[in-house]
Amino acid sequence: MQQKVQESVQVKLAYFKSQESKLLMAAKCIADVYRHDSKMFSMGNGGSSCDASHLAVEFLHPITAGRPALPAINLGADSTMITAASNDLGFNNAFVRQLIAQARSGDVLVGFSTSGCSENLMQAFAKAKELKMHTIGFAGMDGGDMAKSPDVDICLVVESMSIHRIQESHLTTYHILWDLVHSLLADDRKKQVGK
Repeated sequence: MQQKVQESVQVKLAYFKSQESKLLMAAKCIADVYRHDSKMFSMGNGGSSCDASHLAVEFLHPITAGRPALPAINLGADSTMITAASNDLGFNNAFVRQLIAQARSGDVLVGFSTSGCSENLMQAFAKAKELKMHTIGFAGMDGGDMAKSPDVDICLVVESMSIHRIQESHLTTYHILWDLVHSLLADDRKKQVGK
């Protein structure tokens, strides 16, 4: 057991050291989205869909007193929509259809894929860029397609071949991201009060 704990710690330490500047960029991007009254969309498949849902809930329902609820939509949450779009348009377009209907220029799309190669996410990122949205990817391994795509503005890559270590690092990352975004927005509120 201790070996697994040490593995998890070592992967996270290496990840946060290599990705620190990208994480700060992602926090500033999301804070800027909220400053302009825009919203966040999240997406993923399987366990990564759980991460997308968790991220959205953190922003929608903050557990820390004094932190405002912020608009965030998990594109995988509505099974009726996912199955309808998948049946009629193909699974790779299930998230695309929702972005067409709900997203606007200036919104942000956050995608989770441990391989970085989920085709339905890549299709959604491409549509997001067409819609002039910001895009952030959470990936693992070597980053896959996400790390190479011009449709992904910021790609946070956990360089591990273990799905468990990747997902553990993603979980820690979006909790830190949530805190950073709220800190940036709180600084804005303090500046407004000081005027």
